[in-house]
Amino acid sequence: MWGDLDALGIVFYPRYYEWIDGCAHLFFASLGLSLGDLACDKKMIFGLVETSCRYFQPGRYHQDIRIITAISEIGDKTVTLTHNITLAADGQALAEGREKRICLDISRPDELRAVPIPPEIRRVLEQAYLP
Repeated sequence: MWGDLDALGIVFYPRYYEWIDGCAHLFFASLGLSLGDLACDKKMIFGLVETSCRYFQPGRYHQDIRIITAISEIGDKTVTLTHNITLAADGQALAEGREKRICLDISRPDELRAVPIPPEIRRVLEQAYLP
């Protein structure tokens, strides 16, 4: 949309991070792991510890894009997501985002701490992992 563009008429780079974050939330929800529900019910979240984005070509006004999110790595306490952002019309790569998220116990908000991914959540993540 027009508001996503910078003065040169290309997608303003922070928008990619907004889209990547939104897709991570949708990805977790598609697995039955709503991040909001995990925070409320299990007192845990997957907080960001690292994020990056590589740009291959500029996105322009009114282009339709497709973002495919997948797990690229599962650690003891972390999960890494890759977000491939392409033009919907022909699949040309616009950008590739990456997020590393860590499992955090938020039961004591003043003392957040990283914890191993619980086994029942790990199983769901492992079933979605396609190496």
